[in-house]
Amino acid sequence: MSTLRRSSSERSLAQLFAGLERLGAEVLAFMDAMLNPGRLIAEVEQMNALQTQATRIEATDPSRAAQLRERAARIGLR
Repeated sequence: MSTLRRSSSERSLAQLFAGLERLGAEVLAFMDAMLNPGRLIAEVEQMNALQTQATRIEATDPSRAAQLRERAARIGLR
């Protein structure tokens, strides 16, 4: 039984550290966005331009529109 408890507590500790690591990464990303708002604004403008172009060509070239939307989504994930 002690083996199960140890395994469970080790798993909980690993989850805690993973959560803290993720929180740290989010804080760093937030601080970067606050210190460099121009870059963030440029990315949003680029995503908007791609979405607008995709909407414009949707009826004539749906596969290209899908590619543009996928590209815009990848920009947002950086």
